[in-house]
Amino acid sequence: MIYLTQFKFPDVEREYDFLMGMRRTCYDSFYPFQVLTKNNLQVLDFEPITILYGGNGSGKSTALNVIAEKLQLDRDTLFNRSNFFEDYTQMCEFEVAQEIPVNSRIVTSDDVFDFMLNLRTINDGINVKREDLFQEYLDVKYAKFQMKSLADYEQLKKVNMARSKTQSKYIRNNLMDNVREHSNGESAFIYFADKIKESGLYLLDEPENSLSPERQQELLQFIEDSARFFGCQFVIATHSPFLLSLKGAKIYDLDENPVDVKKWTELENVRVYYEFFKKHEREFEF
Repeated sequence: MIYLTQFKFPDVEREYDFLMGMRRTCYDSFYPFQVLTKNNLQVLDFEPITILYGGNGSGKSTALNVIAEKLQLDRDTLFNRSNFFEDYTQMCEFEVAQEIPVNSRIVTSDDVFDFMLNLRTINDGINVKREDLFQEYLDVKYAKFQMKSLADYEQLKKVNMARSKTQSKYIRNNLMDNVREHSNGESAFIYFADKIKESGLYLLDEPENSLSPERQQELLQFIEDSARFFGCQFVIATHSPFLLSLKGAKIYDLDENPVDVKKWTELENVRVYYEFFKKHEREFEF
């Protein structure tokens, strides 16, 4: 499925005209101006899966944030828009094949990281509550208690429950089920699975972060299935060799000047992995 067909960024001339015409001169940075024009990135044409590849500083995350801002896509975590972000996005243009679904969104590494921190906080809080209930069980079970008024009714229920149940059953009855503690990779994958729904445009910024190679391959399959069977379109910023191998993906190499479309096997990052394992090929023989 294709919703977004094309996105245009301002070229060097338009950037120059804007910067020379403005009166604000007290800024050290004009971000996101002069980032994508370094390698002459002007237009992106999209497929069901489009990948922005490049090293740190290549502008792939900037491009995603600009697209998300222009399309007003949902996001969970705020980002540094800078003083010139609105000026820049107003100069951008886009074309769609059909209306972009309302559940479309951008998912960044910060979103995933915050989600993992929230899970840990919940689990830590539950663990503290569990320890408190252990002590409460012992206190009420063996305490001498006599109900004197209705104000003592709740305490009476606790005493009766403690005396009629084992410690573990008492804890389970008074404590919400513990949120399962996941590894970082499991938590990250859960986040992607929860945010990516049917029929949506999804911008993913380096989704391989916090994912093991095995989990990256699971995410690859999830993305391929979502694009093929469930009406999703993806624009992904990544340098993961696993995600770069997504079937049918159109890959823009933002390290090239001008930016060029390449096969995943032609990318420098992938070639480095290939040469490394070819060099050590015999060590894998049994």
